[in-house]
Amino acid sequence: MPENKLENFVFTVIMAFLMVYAMICYNIALNIGGMQDAVFLMAFGELRIMWPVAIVLELFVMERPVMALTQRVMTDGMPFIMILLIRCSLTVCLMCPAMSFVATLLFKDYQEAGLVGVWLQTAALNFPMALCWQIFFAGPAGRGIFRCLCSFWRKRRSAR
Repeated sequence: MPENKLENFVFTVIMAFLMVYAMICYNIALNIGGMQDAVFLMAFGELRIMWPVAIVLELFVMERPVMALTQRVMTDGMPFIMILLIRCSLTVCLMCPAMSFVATLLFKDYQEAGLVGVWLQTAALNFPMALCWQIFFAGPAGRGIFRCLCSFWRKRRSAR
């Protein structure tokens, strides 16, 4: 896990990419009525906007509340895997509604139905996917990529 601010930034960039790209693909598939190969390319258009938004939200808005909530929920005797699950689920609980709100503002037609209704529907549809994707795919993949990068950096630093 990250040990300093640079590592925290790199970890956030990796995790944000994995989560945002998958969620954009999911939402595009929902909008067009199913998954198609073209979705993977279409997602890059929204990714240019949503990836930096996710990084900023995570680093400057959500990181402290997630850490505070994790400390409140965590007990001393909890195994490491439970801490990861709590951290993942708490991050999703805060980031999913926030990112769904941004996506609703930027990409949804909410004039007729109303902003709050469309946002709540978007968040409700996104939450199960975001939670499962984070726990089973993005979380392990992001931590694995980050561990490889840190191992590489630390070997280079010690070789100097």
